[in-house]
Amino acid sequence: MAGTTRNSGHREVLYVIACGSPLARHVGRLVDLAQQDGWDVCVITTPDGAKFVDQSALIRQTGHPVRMHYKNPGDPDVLPPADAMIVCPATVNTVNKWAAGITDTLALGLLVEAQGKGVPIVAVPYTNAAMACHPAFRAGVARLAEWGVTVLFGDDVIALHPPGTGEQHMHAFPWAMPLAALQTVSWTAA
Repeated sequence: MAGTTRNSGHREVLYVIACGSPLARHVGRLVDLAQQDGWDVCVITTPDGAKFVDQSALIRQTGHPVRMHYKNPGDPDVLPPADAMIVCPATVNTVNKWAAGITDTLALGLLVEAQGKGVPIVAVPYTNAAMACHPAFRAGVARLAEWGVTVLFGDDVIALHPPGTGEQHMHAFPWAMPLAALQTVSWTAA
């Protein structure tokens, strides 16, 4: 069950993976909502996602380092293992690579591994209407959904915007939606 305390007395751990989109500037909103829901939240970014987030603020908010690169061999893991993951915002690049099984970033490696371990994952692509039309992206979204990832995408989630206008539409982003979807996934998996 999402956001609960396990028998060991530790809160369940949620990885929030933020990709390279201006929307990532506001990922702290998702972190705050998840913490209110009882999650111990860790933030991982893609290398481009790191350009948008305020790492110092997220470290203060979560109590964990923000990771973006693979650790060196032999280095200890600095984050607790994830019980669930939310990829938000998920870019076209990340969706395409993830669906192809590419693990050239820590975020992608964690996602591919988590799928293999059966960790509940919710992905929320955020892109413009032109990029969303690309056949590889559409196929990637469909493939991830077929593989058990809960993908929140389409006009019922957030309307696609014209190229170059994404920042004008960020205020309408439904930050609580991925958490609600994760609750459903977690209950189904339990």
